Amino acid sequence: MAEMRLIVAGAGGRMGRTLTRAIAETPGAVLVGALEAPGSELLGKDAGMLAGLPPNDVKLSADLWNLSAEADGILDFTVPRATIANVAIAAERGIVHVIGTTGLSASDDAVIQSVASRAVIVKSGNMSLGVNLLAALVKRVAQSLDASFDIEILEMHHRAKIDAPSGTALMLGQAAAAGRDIKLDEHAARGRDGVTGARRTGDIGFASLRGGTAAGDHSVIFAGAAERLVLTHHAEDRMLFAQGALKAALWAHGRKPGLYTVADVLGLENF
Repeated sequence: MAEMRLIVAGAGGRMGRTLTRAIAETPGAVLVGALEAPGSELLGKDAGMLAGLPPNDVKLSADLWNLSAEADGILDFTVPRATIANVAIAAERGIVHVIGTTGLSASDDAVIQSVASRAVIVKSGNMSLGVNLLAALVKRVAQSLDASFDIEILEMHHRAKIDAPSGTALMLGQAAAAGRDIKLDEHAARGRDGVTGARRTGDIGFASLRGGTAAGDHSVIFAGAAERLVLTHHAEDRMLFAQGALKAALWAHGRKPGLYTVADVLGLENF
């Protein structure tokens, strides 16, 4: 089978450089394009050299339309505005779009959903295989424990992360809400400060910590009377997100159009 020809969006950033290295290490995948924001001082730079690899003659460009002419997919861990711009082009070109961007709004999600009838999209708040297994476990535990068990989600990321709660924390919150058959936006407690009163039964709480170089720590706490169950995932290197995204891209190559998740990639839809 021919190698899957991939574009890395945000190729000059930390995650983009990690994706470039991951592609170089993955049989069946090859880097054919490196996308960067218009006006970036990195445009024209060699993607391999930026990633700490030998030169690969793939130069950073701001022109996704031209980059995608000979591509099979794009790996997109950028910012919402860029991702939404990329969605339209990826759909028009008919290439796989793997979206790991966090901080997407409800209207952003609606745009992504609107092209899913003609595009192959894999989207997740976290591309880690372990985190997606954790989400499946959270849903199952939430189904099994009633509202006498309070659910709290704690996450920590590096000091430069710009959104909170993390996309992963929200994904875990959605899993917990699905397990309880409730709507997360009606039960999320995201801003406790001062005299808040007693905890409302049925809420799903979020707490966000920022500092240092933490790649991502997430814990889901089920707190009952005299006992607590804690499900935890620690990310030690952002390479694990890149490897998950590549697994998703290779899985999606040749699939029928639709909006998929990493749970689909792992076969967890009926877990």
